[in-house]
Amino acid sequence: MAASSNLMNLLLSLWCFSFLCTTTAEDSPIITRIAFGSCANQSAPQPIWEAINKYDPQVFIWLGDNIYGDIRKPNRLFGKERTIGPWRNSPRFVPSSEEEMKVRYAKAKANPGYSRLLRNARVIGTWDDHDYGLNDAGKEFDRKAINQRLMLDFLDEPLDSPRRKQAGVYASYTFGPSNKRVKVIVLDTRYHRDPLRSDGSILGDTQWGWLEEELRGPHSEITIIASSVQVISNLSATTGPLFYMESWGRFPKERKRLFQLIDDTKRNGVIFISGDVHFGEITRYDCAVGYPLYDVTSSGLVQSVEKVFPRPLRFIVRLLFWYTPNTMRVTNDNCRYKSCTYGQQNFGAISIDWDANPATVRLEIRDVNGLTALSTNVSLSELQPRGSKSLTDPTTKGKSQRHCTLEAELQGITRYRLAVLVYFIITVLVMALVGLIIGVVLTITACVYKCKVD
Repeated sequence: MAASSNLMNLLLSLWCFSFLCTTTAEDSPIITRIAFGSCANQSAPQPIWEAINKYDPQVFIWLGDNIYGDIRKPNRLFGKERTIGPWRNSPRFVPSSEEEMKVRYAKAKANPGYSRLLRNARVIGTWDDHDYGLNDAGKEFDRKAINQRLMLDFLDEPLDSPRRKQAGVYASYTFGPSNKRVKVIVLDTRYHRDPLRSDGSILGDTQWGWLEEELRGPHSEITIIASSVQVISNLSATTGPLFYMESWGRFPKERKRLFQLIDDTKRNGVIFISGDVHFGEITRYDCAVGYPLYDVTSSGLVQSVEKVFPRPLRFIVRLLFWYTPNTMRVTNDNCRYKSCTYGQQNFGAISIDWDANPATVRLEIRDVNGLTALSTNVSLSELQPRGSKSLTDPTTKGKSQRHCTLEAELQGITRYRLAVLVYFIITVLVMALVGLIIGVVLTITACVYKCKVD
């Protein structure tokens, strides 16, 4: 078995070297189709692989939660072991053993649709919290080194790969010949991340230094930066205090540092891709560097926010998406729903038309049938630095410009309108319930009184 495994690794390395990993050769294949996705529960049906294979990507990028490796306990508000509520006394998520993680990875890899993708595309990627080993975990997680090895095994990373010797799974890849070159940088937003609400570091010093070297490195027409959590959007600023989601926006100093690094290095053609949130959207920020920064969020391949609700009630999710303020979301006529979000199973797609003049990139969220749910077209000529301006420059950060106003900068009445709506509805329902109880009590009292009089 060991000899067979070594042979497979050797063959994989040779194939990688001769096909997509030889990035300096002029005959390197031109990349025109890239797919990506996240949140693929290995224990659930995964019909979306058929649509991904039909799209026929040359590269597929995992954005995290490639498996669900941790154990989720039942929601219990009362009882001996309470996992939710202000008086909870037990964690809702606990880590799996190494053996259980191996079983779950094996199940994911054995999926026929995914196996077919492995035969036809180069598969790369990073992880998020559930395949890292624990929901919302960061650098404090004590099993991260073991789980890094398991994750890299899942990705068929060669045994002599630098990724197996470093702390974290970050990596970079360059595809295509000169003048049509695509660089993919996959970040690790878990291994070195400080606790939530700390506004500390996401990447850690070593990864920051590595990222700067990559951005200052050889030119590429397109630079895709893959982050497991959203970079542009900060929905937590408008959904709190009801609930919060992980994102770069919750680490404002780190996000500003990231944008500043792109600005300082004059890196052109940067596009972010992200996952984690169980819905798809395309966001944009115009006031970070000298050109618009896009973030295409694809989540999830299996897990999706609408699955939580019965089919007749799913319109409520779409209504809440529409009602929640989001200054960064791209809204256009290419959206299936007015909210320009997609809460069902989806994958992301980047199609590059190198023959167009100028070359264009189509950013998409596609559904389980491969049909477009959200999309926008971007000319590569738009993604070029043009005298970039500072994040603090008031002339570029005017509130009249939709994609220049951070969610956290919205006026309170707008920013917290979702919470106001929810609390108002709860108040009305409670008052209605109290009124109903009072009405019933008064009716019973009246009946009793009448019976006594009679």
